[in-house]
Amino acid sequence: MATFQAPKGTYDLIPPVSVKYLAVREAIAAPLRNSGYGYIETPGFEDVGLFARGVGESTDIVSKEMYAFETKGGDQLALRPEGTASVLRAALEASLHKKGNLPVKLWYSGSYYRYEKPQAGRYRHFSQVGAEAIGAEDPALDAELIILADQAYRSLGLRNFRILLNSLGDKECRPVYREALQSFLGGLDLDEETVRRAEINPLRVLDDKRTEVQKQLVGAPVLRDYLCDACKAYHEQVRALVTAAGVAFEDDEKLVRGLDYYTRTTFEFVHGGLGSQSAVGGGGRYDGLSEMIGGPALPSVGWALGVDRTVLALEAEGVELDIPASTSVFAVALGEAKATVFGLVTQLRKAGVAADMSYGGKGLKGAMKDANRSGARFAVVVGERDLAEGVVQLKDMESGEQTAVPVAELVDTVRARLA
Repeated sequence: MATFQAPKGTYDLIPPVSVKYLAVREAIAAPLRNSGYGYIETPGFEDVGLFARGVGESTDIVSKEMYAFETKGGDQLALRPEGTASVLRAALEASLHKKGNLPVKLWYSGSYYRYEKPQAGRYRHFSQVGAEAIGAEDPALDAELIILADQAYRSLGLRNFRILLNSLGDKECRPVYREALQSFLGGLDLDEETVRRAEINPLRVLDDKRTEVQKQLVGAPVLRDYLCDACKAYHEQVRALVTAAGVAFEDDEKLVRGLDYYTRTTFEFVHGGLGSQSAVGGGGRYDGLSEMIGGPALPSVGWALGVDRTVLALEAEGVELDIPASTSVFAVALGEAKATVFGLVTQLRKAGVAADMSYGGKGLKGAMKDANRSGARFAVVVGERDLAEGVVQLKDMESGEQTAVPVAELVDTVRARLA
């Protein structure tokens, strides 16, 4: 047994499972790349203040779950618990909002870290793919991102997910609702920590999943009733655009999400096969975040989809991804043919054919077992007699048919048969 193990609440991605995660990331990213979103990558750690100011000090993420530390130089840093604040910081630092037409459309993929109680679907190290459209206030952008996420999930074969949609209002109408909600919460029997949360950001209490809290929230003021005319009109445009695209959603008046920076549109993707951790992704509009972290006014919208939870959702539905074998040709050298086989494998790889070979001096039986395990469509077997005749034996691993092919014609023959 190994001396060291992965830290509690984390996991290693190893073959063959890792290929499924790669396929999910690619499927989520594909519609973004096709819609004008450029790739961005940010550091795994940032200034603590970026998340305290952006995500919100009242959130569990900042107050309880963030991995914060002091460097040897005295800097206060944190492992990133989410992606939006980092991406917006990078865009502002590079002045991307000044270099072309707005919005700046970015997508990213990476690891994030939260100190949480480990359970299925909730890890201390997890993976997300996200997208942000920075610098434009337009219902079409909100709708676009919802539709692209729906497209990504459906391309994977996922069907049993639901889209929840709500509006959180803006700086004009939300303060009125906040006051009404605080007044309502003040009459409830809440624990000390929840009371403190209600004083800082009462909307966060609506997001509390505990049964004893949810029971008391029956009859709470509904934000929908407090939306100003501008927010109502904006939300109706988002709803109409998503509906026109044939994407189904459910209005959820209690949906607030867990981060303080959201305004107006907020949405979540949930799946019934994941138990208590039903959210597989979500996002919304965050028109004031840029100003919160010291930038200009840049209305923006985005989402993040959990790769780990998407994989769990696929497994819950029994969806098997159509993932091609990583190796198309597996070569076996017998006797003194290894140098020749190594050269042929190198030629195949240069020609764009995924190729591997048997290592370690195994005999024919053991090497062919390796070929079977590789999932390769063809095996190339080369012995000393084949070398003398200037041919190789090309075996179709599906039909079992084997033919002699001149060495000089191997690459073209394999490419033709794979095509």
